[in-house]
Amino acid sequence: MSKTIEASIVVVDDEPSIRDLLVASLHFAGFEVNTAASGSEAIEVIEKVHPDLIVLDVMLPDIDGFTVTRRIRQEGIDAPVLFLTARDDTQDKVMGLTVGGDDYVTKPFSLEEVVARIRAILRRTSHQEVEDPIIRVGDLEINEDSHDVTRAGVQVDLSPTEYKLLRYLMDNEGRVLSKTQILDHVWQYDWGGDAAIVESYISYLRKKVDGVMVEDEKGNKHKVTPLIETKRGIGYMIRAPKAPSKKDA
Repeated sequence: MSKTIEASIVVVDDEPSIRDLLVASLHFAGFEVNTAASGSEAIEVIEKVHPDLIVLDVMLPDIDGFTVTRRIRQEGIDAPVLFLTARDDTQDKVMGLTVGGDDYVTKPFSLEEVVARIRAILRRTSHQEVEDPIIRVGDLEINEDSHDVTRAGVQVDLSPTEYKLLRYLMDNEGRVLSKTQILDHVWQYDWGGDAAIVESYISYLRKKVDGVMVEDEKGNKHKVTPLIETKRGIGYMIRAPKAPSKKDA
């Protein structure tokens, strides 16, 4: 039985060892993969195959990844781009998002992280094509059309920034997001201070989203099961609670 292709991806990197590792890992994960070793070759391949996503190294021997992205955007190719950068440099990240990139991974990276990022980007971008505007994690729902948020059927009022943060967490359900990633994607570099702002807004979200009170069948009120988790020293994530096992029943 042939394996179902999850999505079509173009991998662009001038280092054969990195390129080969990415191809093997992505093939194993169920993706169809085409490759390029330079910026000019990348543009040719992308124009030919029209991939669902592009994994693009920033530092290429002829034209850099930012220029490649600008050119394909000018040609109307809107496939999401995951940048590979050798430097954990804010300037690179700003430039990447400015030219139309969707996310970045800093070298050296784990193959598992790249696959997770790709799937998160595909989930985010696929929402635009799906008629159902509702994003769900457990009993938490966001309506992308009206920006309404409900938890266990109870309306939750959020500020615009709180909404953006919750949406980013839900788009990446089950994945730990660092403070830097959250700052980059929610505040988009407009915040000039330190990462403490992330802790504050996570706290606000917890009080509003995980602090909802509901009634059980006997009429007793209790808080909903928390969805937002802290991974100490790493970051934050949101995920639906596990279903109780038979032992717990």
